[in-house]
Amino acid sequence: MKISSKLIVSCTLAIGFGSGSVFGETRPNIIYLMADDQNFGSVGIYGNAEVQTPNMDKLGNDGVVFDRHYNTTAICMASRASVMTGMYEYKTGTNFEHGDMMPEIWAGSYPVLLREAGYLTAFAGKFGFEVKGRKQGLCESDFDYWGGGPGQTQYQTARNKSMAKYAKEYPHSTLSYGAFGRDVIREAAKQEKPFCLSISFKAPHQPVDPDPKFDDIYAGKKFTKPANYGRENGKHLAEQSKQGRQYERFELWDYDKDYDGVMAKYYQQVYAIDVALGMIREELEAQGIAENTVVIYTSDNGFICGAHGYGSKELPMEEAARAPLMIYDPRSPSAGKKLRSPALTGNIDFAPTMLELAGVEIPENMDGVSLLPLLEDPTVDVHEQLAFVNVFGPPSTHSLTTVTKDWKYTYWWYGDDKMEPTEELFHLKKDPMEMSNLARNPEAQPQLETMRKNYDAELAKWKSGSVPYHRYAQYGEIFDRSIPWDQKKVDNLVHPQKE
Repeated sequence: MKISSKLIVSCTLAIGFGSGSVFGETRPNIIYLMADDQNFGSVGIYGNAEVQTPNMDKLGNDGVVFDRHYNTTAICMASRASVMTGMYEYKTGTNFEHGDMMPEIWAGSYPVLLREAGYLTAFAGKFGFEVKGRKQGLCESDFDYWGGGPGQTQYQTARNKSMAKYAKEYPHSTLSYGAFGRDVIREAAKQEKPFCLSISFKAPHQPVDPDPKFDDIYAGKKFTKPANYGRENGKHLAEQSKQGRQYERFELWDYDKDYDGVMAKYYQQVYAIDVALGMIREELEAQGIAENTVVIYTSDNGFICGAHGYGSKELPMEEAARAPLMIYDPRSPSAGKKLRSPALTGNIDFAPTMLELAGVEIPENMDGVSLLPLLEDPTVDVHEQLAFVNVFGPPSTHSLTTVTKDWKYTYWWYGDDKMEPTEELFHLKKDPMEMSNLARNPEAQPQLETMRKNYDAELAKWKSGSVPYHRYAQYGEIFDRSIPWDQKKVDNLVHPQKE
């Protein structure tokens, strides 16, 4: 069952909540918190008893935990552009090796639209992309409070110009963002103005640099490897996926030699974010505005920590594309009930969700939908399928994927004298670890045909909706299953990797 967010907005306006939202007459405050490279397996509430994430777990128990949340492009720059605009990458025109965001795209982003609607807006952390024509590509002037920075930003607070004032008390950047959030909450409470606070943590992105304040949290701890860990569990995966840095990083980043040590530092960085989350929620209580503040917590993409013998992200496998998502709206029927949603959700849904919360019309060009129906009833569906995009890195790893609640299909278009174009089909409901590729299984042929049609439908959207610049239109041919690979133009696809 798919519920239209526009129908909900219409009903809301009809009963007199013109400046309000679905669950109340007063426009809520909105806090959007996003980690960088945090996978769903790093949070206790997602089933990992070996990690400590008390504040994330509490947020999930207070609100709704989403078990099938995906990032439609599993890499920082493109994912952040999709979060801000509610659109797939091919419509934002924004990613490493392709190009910066155009001003007209940014003008339709949720921070701009919310500020125009009267919200106090604030941003801190890694902005993650550049807008053409802006100083350093940043949009500081479009926020009332700014703690953002260019590029990857730094773990040393003092090296982040807009955050330097927090360096003495919080020398590591993760907690400095908690302090920034606390200050914004205090100021908004003084002004008695609804606010939208967006914080983009650098952690746990490479380079590994955990806050030494928390060195004792996982000191000497051993961690259970996932059931699909190691190269022996990746032999069935497409050769195309093994041509990029993800395959190299299994060894380069020591997942093969020092799994416990690597994961201890990764989880330590996540723990610091958890502490910062606690700082922010405590301040909401202190200011007496917690009951009218919606808190969203997620990550810009997941992260592969040794699964199938890979490391990093970008690929369509579950560990890279899926991410944690918890949403707490204290005014909603789901509040405090420890509910989980199996619905398919994506990063393109955040902008529509925040706009609907604020009573702002959702632009027609957004690909995402509001997730508010899932806060009312976590069992309903808002998507029948989502697309995953990867056009970063070696052309051989470029791919388009379609996922439904039960199935995932990827067409690997690339071929040469070492490999042929191929397909992957996983029954996620029965095989969540992606251990059995069913693309050549005779019993799965009916489902393969269905997923091929789903894939073709997503590609048709790409062909009709992609921006005409930054080399996106060409993928309408590149990803077309009906065109032999040796007839596809590939010279323009080879770019240096920049992230």
